[in-house]
Amino acid sequence: MAETTHNLSLEEMDKQSLLHPSTSFADHAKGTPRIVETGKGIFIKDSKGTELMDGFGGLYCVNIGYGRDEMAEAIYEQAKKLAYYHVYASHSNEPLIRLADRVVRMAPANMQKVYFGLSGSDANETNSKLLWYYNNLRGMPEKKKIISRLRGYHGSTVFAGSLTGLPLFHNHFNLPLGPVLHARTAHYYWGAEPGQTEREFSQQLAAELDAMIEKEGPETVAGFIGEPVMGTGGILPPPEGYWEEIQKVCRKHDVSIIADEVVCGFGRLGSNFGSTHYDIEPDFMAIAKGLSSAYQPISGSIVSKRVCDVILEKSAEIGPLGHGYTYSGHPVGAAAANTNLDIIEREDLKGNAARTGAHFQAKLHEVFDDHPLVGEARGVALLGALEFVADKDGNERFDPGLKVGAKVSAACLKEGLIARAMPGGDILGFAPPLVITPAEVDDMIARTKRAVDAVADELVRSGDWKG
Repeated sequence: MAETTHNLSLEEMDKQSLLHPSTSFADHAKGTPRIVETGKGIFIKDSKGTELMDGFGGLYCVNIGYGRDEMAEAIYEQAKKLAYYHVYASHSNEPLIRLADRVVRMAPANMQKVYFGLSGSDANETNSKLLWYYNNLRGMPEKKKIISRLRGYHGSTVFAGSLTGLPLFHNHFNLPLGPVLHARTAHYYWGAEPGQTEREFSQQLAAELDAMIEKEGPETVAGFIGEPVMGTGGILPPPEGYWEEIQKVCRKHDVSIIADEVVCGFGRLGSNFGSTHYDIEPDFMAIAKGLSSAYQPISGSIVSKRVCDVILEKSAEIGPLGHGYTYSGHPVGAAAANTNLDIIEREDLKGNAARTGAHFQAKLHEVFDDHPLVGEARGVALLGALEFVADKDGNERFDPGLKVGAKVSAACLKEGLIARAMPGGDILGFAPPLVITPAEVDDMIARTKRAVDAVADELVRSGDWKG
């Protein structure tokens, strides 16, 4: 390691030199960064020796858990053999070819090819560009608008950030830009009318989408993008029949579906993908996170046969695809992804997500359904959330200034648990590694219960909540 020219601590160097995502400059300048040093299983340890149970799998991504020597060895061996070569102009490499074949075979039957990048954001940039390209090639140059959903998260680059339906990612960035529309959030708890069933709510949302497309002109609407289970917007499972009803509308108007599988893919829901879990037949899929369990950066855009056929037909006439990144199809990332998928398959982590996820969902409801601070406990398999309300009988929200969700997240940290305060409400989210055991789930729920009780007591003592 090169010698330093000053005597600053790591914390001080971080505060002076590092620009952190999703972090307040002012808070970071006043606080102390947590420097993570090691990880094993579902636990991480920081530079001060504090061990934390990671109830969020990093950012929904460390599916196989931390500290896998097999992954390190695969990365090392590939880096020794071929650390890099590009995939432009028909160049390729063996781990990438095997990965592409494997991913396509895992995907819904109508999917045909994969374009590899580095992040979920760039996967959705690629999907959007390919959708526009596809419509141009089939003689529909006006068909460009993409409908996303309020609270949906699809990335933080310029266009993926525009697709995202969260104000934090728009404010002060002059976003959204481009041909983007936002439909209503599919959240039954807050959005349904009194007495409305989930199926009726789904039909209402589909009718609203149909009306939006008719108003804009079907000849101008290219796609509908959605996460099978909404992630960062609050971990929102779709209401009953939602994707069935939405697909009817999209097919009616020749609107392509982009399934954002960045969170749901590779076992999180107990299925290969959210699309298979909810019988979605997309034209484009975005994958990342669980593809390599974040041991190396890699993402992908999976494209349907319908789209590929049009591009193939026109390619002799129009020439090369004018899209690419230097690190697309990186051989080390592909090697990591293949080994990660080996582990998921060999250890049946998809099955564990289904079985242990069922236990997790049962415990969430058992412990929190009747808690006076909790309006809704929700989730699917190893995705879960608690939403906190001031009055659960009257569905009354807390004043946002109280930051109840953030307070519960901070209280969880005191209990040695990482659970994430989510945007879009007072929400605590969970997405633990897929290696979690039922006993570890029980421990996670117990820590959460102590944290929720502590915040409830604090709110009563301060006079901010009647309890």
